[in-house]
Amino acid sequence: MDASEQLAARKVRFVDVLRALPKLAPDGLRMARGAVGLVTLKPTTKDSIGHIFQRAAAEHPERPFLRFEDTEITYDQANLLVNQYASVYAAHGVGPGSTVAVMAGNRPETLLAALAGVKLGAAVGMINTNQRGDVLDHSVRLLNATVLVAGRDYREALDEVTTPKILDLETLANGATSTANPAVTATLTASITAFYIFTSGTTGMPKASSMSHFRWLKSMAGIGGLGVRLRADDTLYCCLPLYHNNALTVSLSSVLSAGATLALGRSFSASRFWDDVVRTRSTAFCYIGELCRYLLNQPPRAIEREHKVRVVVGNGLRPEIWHEFTERFGIKRVAEFYGASECNLAFINALNIDQTAGTCPLPFAVVEYDPDTGKPKRVGKGLRKVKSGEVGLLLTKVTNRAPFDGYTDADASERKLVRNAFKKDDCWFDTGDLVRMQGFKHVAFVDRLGDTFRWKGENVATTEVEGAIGERPDVEQAVVYGVAVPGTDGKAGMAAVKLRDGARFDGQVLGKHLAERLPTYAIPLFVRVINEVEQTSTFKSRKVDLRDEGYASSVTDPLFVFTGDQYVPWYPSYPDEVAAGRIRV
Repeated sequence: MDASEQLAARKVRFVDVLRALPKLAPDGLRMARGAVGLVTLKPTTKDSIGHIFQRAAAEHPERPFLRFEDTEITYDQANLLVNQYASVYAAHGVGPGSTVAVMAGNRPETLLAALAGVKLGAAVGMINTNQRGDVLDHSVRLLNATVLVAGRDYREALDEVTTPKILDLETLANGATSTANPAVTATLTASITAFYIFTSGTTGMPKASSMSHFRWLKSMAGIGGLGVRLRADDTLYCCLPLYHNNALTVSLSSVLSAGATLALGRSFSASRFWDDVVRTRSTAFCYIGELCRYLLNQPPRAIEREHKVRVVVGNGLRPEIWHEFTERFGIKRVAEFYGASECNLAFINALNIDQTAGTCPLPFAVVEYDPDTGKPKRVGKGLRKVKSGEVGLLLTKVTNRAPFDGYTDADASERKLVRNAFKKDDCWFDTGDLVRMQGFKHVAFVDRLGDTFRWKGENVATTEVEGAIGERPDVEQAVVYGVAVPGTDGKAGMAAVKLRDGARFDGQVLGKHLAERLPTYAIPLFVRVINEVEQTSTFKSRKVDLRDEGYASSVTDPLFVFTGDQYVPWYPSYPDEVAAGRIRV
């Protein structure tokens, strides 16, 4: 076992828990409130995101709610703008049970537009701004929204799709008839849908996973109250996109749980990250694993130790860089968590133990799985749990207190459930993720299974990429999978392509085609031209073989790599250039 494997295999022991407990004392009251919230919150609870925000604005109107570039907006100012947006929505027929679609970049108006929708009891569908063409058209149709709010930068992309009534984000408040709190907000229950967050679909198109107010409020109590534990004078910096739960749920709920301030970044930039953190006077920030690695790849600067950050929250901080990251940047506490847009529960590192995604008080199981299918392995009538220190497939129990909100597609929802797993009529959510049992109910994320892989902080559906490659007339068939690139997080895309008889691989044409059809993070970095794609009953195991072979020196098939606009023949330094960020992908 090498050094990185030893780090990944880290176990949580009694001494780790004992050492952590005294440091929790100053946050005891906050944690108690979070725990009470988790225990008492029910789907029938008459509370909602809009109501939480509305109350915060009434309790501390002059406190800053948002910082963005050179702008600061107080809670009261933000609430009045949200109410204006809501009155415009209502005039277009938006109310409980309807949907508002939002396609706009990171800026205060985008967040306020989302809050306006949930105040009215509508579900807000946050469209991934990287989507284009057929994928974007599919997502818009899936939402069946009453109105679509679009930022100026995205109107051109929407010209090619069938859209509902479009409202310009920049002029949304024009024509507002009221700044009063909508009466319906106080009547909403936690069970209704708050957001639709798009995730990669195994059928080739994105799925819209439902996020109820109940699950969002549980995140506020669990991740925000027990894990992050912000104070009223804290500012949390978030430069992750608002169409992701890391921003919309984790960051926003952590801020609202304390009445703190959210500093919103337009986008992530490794070179200006610490400048933004210092400029916004941030004391916390939200991360994904790739962000941490990119920061470590930057040359040291004095400003990276001039910040006031005392806690960070996010997912994907890999064990092999955990200590380097916290020591170089002086990070005192890491609230690493594990969760997914559609998952019915989350893990949080509340005890600040290193190299763990933390624990969860709700029922879960880590079970043996079939590596060929990625599904739980049945032993007799049930499933078998792995031992402490072992890796298995994570299942989370579906109960009244931890319901599975599902997708807009009922069949897709059912396929994610495992029934009769340990006893008759029980029901579990299949996360599709491998985790390591670390002891004391702690887990560490290991890898993603199935027909998706994670790259650049995004889930990539292999079938979506295969479909885009298959549109080329010179391609007979393509198989797509994720491969590891040393020094990076997640898996980069790789395609094994069989050309039609007589066709020649054209890296420039394929690169241009995929750049037009796919988000940048979904474009395969590696293309291997093969003579045959097996389609027998053993096809799945062949795909596993291709993934295992990757781009190793033993591969004798023609191999090409993506350089930002085209595919060129493989060269040995390419993986290092990807890890160093020198390839524009």
